[in-house]
Amino acid sequence: MSTSSEARTASAPDDSTHPEAPRTPGRGLALALRGAVLGHPGATALSGVDLEVAPGEILTVVGPSGCGKSTLLRTLAGLLAPLGGEVTRDGRPLTGPGADRALVFQEDALLPWRTLRANVELPLAIAGMPRTARRERAEAWLGRVGLAAQTRQLPHRVSGGQRQRAQLARALAAGPRAVLMDEPFGALDAQTRAGMQDLLVEVLAGTGATVVFVTHDVDEALFLGDRVALLGSGRLVAVREVPRPRERAAHDDPAHTALRRDVLSSLGT
Repeated sequence: MSTSSEARTASAPDDSTHPEAPRTPGRGLALALRGAVLGHPGATALSGVDLEVAPGEILTVVGPSGCGKSTLLRTLAGLLAPLGGEVTRDGRPLTGPGADRALVFQEDALLPWRTLRANVELPLAIAGMPRTARRERAEAWLGRVGLAAQTRQLPHRVSGGQRQRAQLARALAAGPRAVLMDEPFGALDAQTRAGMQDLLVEVLAGTGATVVFVTHDVDEALFLGDRVALLGSGRLVAVREVPRPRERAAHDDPAHTALRRDVLSSLGT
């Protein structure tokens, strides 16, 4: 496997990233796009995007396949430069990948020859954390996601849900100020997916991290998000406030039902 997989959750910081920023607890990153044009040269995915993500907010993003959800996420991660307009982090131009942002994909991207603990240690090692400290932190995070008994297992020895738990631990262990998630639970069965949603809410509590979470699942978007952004037809269609986010009981709330109907209507489904 190439080292590009290793870079998915541990990239060298850009010029404006303070080395201590990703380890500062309770301090989310402010992200903003103003008149942004996103995509690849000659292949625009989104145009005229005006969007602000507040520090500590969970913003979910929904839309049909090919509407630019992943392009938006990769732009915020610094993997794609905007074709026009402005993209900022804490009010400063976002110029590339940084250790203040962790990117989590649907595929677990764990290195198969490294144990779960060694996978979680990887971004900490790249950041220069001493061996003993990074081992302790990796084991602590694996414990938080329910994998204390699997720290020495190789990825192929555990289930898909457990691999996603390990990937979540790896993403959060370095204390990023923003976590960018690209359909991380999309390949899981419904029961495991619901458990991972609850786990994400639990482990994010107290971190203050900003989260941008891309999903095809409207119910997932409305459970996790403080707001939900709707993409379609090459643009940002709308951003809606979510009533009672992260409450399972809110599913039958009339306001929640109305919002769900509005989102589905906006997406043409």
